[in-house]
Amino acid sequence: MPPVRKPDQSAPAQVSATGAPFVAADGDRDPRAQSGDVLTSPQGVRIPDTDHSLKAGRRGPILLEDFHLREKISHFDHERIPERAVHARGAGAHGVFTAYGTAGDLTRASVLAEKGLETPVFVRFSTVLGSRGSADSVRDTRGFAVKFYTQEGNWDLVGNNMPVFFIQEAIKFPDLVHAAKPSPNREIPQAQSAHDSFWDFVSQHTEATHHTLWNMSDRGIPRSYRMMEGFGVHSFRLVNAAGETVLVQFKWTPKLGVHSLTWEEAQIAAGVDPDFHRRDLADAIEAGAFPEWELGVQVFEDNEEQTFQGIDLLDSTKIVPEELVPVQPIGRLVLNANPTNFFAETEQVAFNTAHVVPGIEFSNDPLLQGRNFSYQDTQLTRLGGPNWTQLPVNRPQVSVNDNHRDGFMQQGIPTGETGYHPNTIDEGSPLPADETQGYVNVPRPVSGEVVRGVAASFDDHFSQPAMFYASLSEVEKTHTIEAYTFELGKVYEQAIKERVLGVLVNIDADLAAQVAEGLGLPVPEGATAEHLAPSPALAQVTGESFPADGRQVGVVAGPDADVAGIATLRASLEAAGAQVKVIAPRGGVIGTGASTEVVERTNVTARSIEFDAIVVAGGAPKDGDIKAVVLLQEAFRQLKPFAAWGDGADVLTAAGIDTGSPGVLTGADAKDVAADLLSAMGLHRVWERADLVTASAVPPAA
Repeated sequence: MPPVRKPDQSAPAQVSATGAPFVAADGDRDPRAQSGDVLTSPQGVRIPDTDHSLKAGRRGPILLEDFHLREKISHFDHERIPERAVHARGAGAHGVFTAYGTAGDLTRASVLAEKGLETPVFVRFSTVLGSRGSADSVRDTRGFAVKFYTQEGNWDLVGNNMPVFFIQEAIKFPDLVHAAKPSPNREIPQAQSAHDSFWDFVSQHTEATHHTLWNMSDRGIPRSYRMMEGFGVHSFRLVNAAGETVLVQFKWTPKLGVHSLTWEEAQIAAGVDPDFHRRDLADAIEAGAFPEWELGVQVFEDNEEQTFQGIDLLDSTKIVPEELVPVQPIGRLVLNANPTNFFAETEQVAFNTAHVVPGIEFSNDPLLQGRNFSYQDTQLTRLGGPNWTQLPVNRPQVSVNDNHRDGFMQQGIPTGETGYHPNTIDEGSPLPADETQGYVNVPRPVSGEVVRGVAASFDDHFSQPAMFYASLSEVEKTHTIEAYTFELGKVYEQAIKERVLGVLVNIDADLAAQVAEGLGLPVPEGATAEHLAPSPALAQVTGESFPADGRQVGVVAGPDADVAGIATLRASLEAAGAQVKVIAPRGGVIGTGASTEVVERTNVTARSIEFDAIVVAGGAPKDGDIKAVVLLQEAFRQLKPFAAWGDGADVLTAAGIDTGSPGVLTGADAKDVAADLLSAMGLHRVWERADLVTASAVPPAA
């Protein structure tokens, strides 16, 4: 037990940061929230006037003795903390992870091994390059970081929505980020890789080719955090109760499937709703459409080579196809609560790849080894010192007795006279843990010459991106070609463009040729690298159907619309988990008597990006409102399912949309289209329409 306080000693009262007792009289009130209903100073002094400063006369100068003015302004001046160097833009949520118990033979970590064990978590999603104020929908890798508050301490699984990374060695990370961030002279472009320095870097460090290709694919612009995979990126070592080890790679698989925005949607969202992903996550949780993922592992023998069929398991630029090593499900993650305060939780949460629990260890992946240092180091500056682990969102939910002392913002009141081990003054407290319960590294041999270099297996930079590209569906390949053409079209130095084309020819000849054509440059000579067979698991467009949970359906209506039909449609769609929003020329309510619908969006506030499907109600306005026409035409180009009943089909025709086109459903009433609309939404988009709306083939309707 920790030493007790001596009779002559006392300590500050046990109150929270807001002056409330930790065991509040009102059981429903969090003691960390504001306490009391009267405005006070930070010292608890009641303040009757916070709108006027203390002056020498009503028109005189402000007096220095106005302590309330000084405290208020001074605190405001220091409210901002340094943003993260990367992953600054993010969103978070609380949830629970439930272990299936299927990992019991792999690891002693109860969070994964104990069947039915529920572990609270906090998850933060993020973009990588942009600042805190940048847009959500930019083309970028997304962070997928999970803090498990386990019974054995905190475990942080700090991953991304892509299984590979740009570099193999952590020592290159500052160079990578400097190259990818905005130019140091003009601070542009924000949150984009479409500029010279990024492509200059990745075209010379060709180990980045695989991750760059993932970024240029549809994975770089996810539809929602709820609809993207997550990966641990590195190989980790699991240790079971018998001391046996395996190497594993972690993967999160979303219940709703893996879906992306179109490039048009991403660009529109960045302007009209830069909070697109943040809003989507919070709204879904608030509506009870809780995001869900299954955690799985690929398991490998922990042998001396640490390779699998020639694939180096320590190289973070490579994957092992799931067809060769299937993902074994081991648990389920559900996000069921939004943060109470964004800054206190989402902004102050701090992750560290080095935070592991007994049964989980590190591999020799050089990128992981460097991250283990960097994450701890960066929090010291960002959160003001070594006590960032004491912030509420970072605190373990188990006993902590660590012999750490002092430092900025120390919130503990340690008892006793020692802060070292061993000691006899405080009866040896804290005592070392029993090895069967504490963290003990499994013995393993380590040897080798001191050298700056990597294994020869790290030198293959092209076979894996060639496999990834070959695995994509045709529509995904088209999007990838367009992405490369756009990004390189923003590059000024022709030598950089030519160097990238020289890289692409190693991936796929047609990819290189089409990008070269778009840039007006010659196709370089070269041959596609030999690679493994295509992996169907890497394609997003597969024809598989997914639930409609949290999907948004916009219903175009007006004062004379079939309100009863809208109610019928709403009942059908909401029963399946979708959400319906009525769009009309003006706000308020449409309908009369008991049959009414609230207008949730107007033609001014609605935009195509918000909706996964569009329905035109019978009786909708046929006045050709340009804003409504733009909404319909955009959504049609974005391959979203359409439906209309009654004379609502005439609204589509007037907007230049052929009601016989793929994915356009019509019927006599709302009931006729509801079921088919749900089926179409389950496929995410109407891919059969893609050729009809290619900008170069069909101009927008007049």
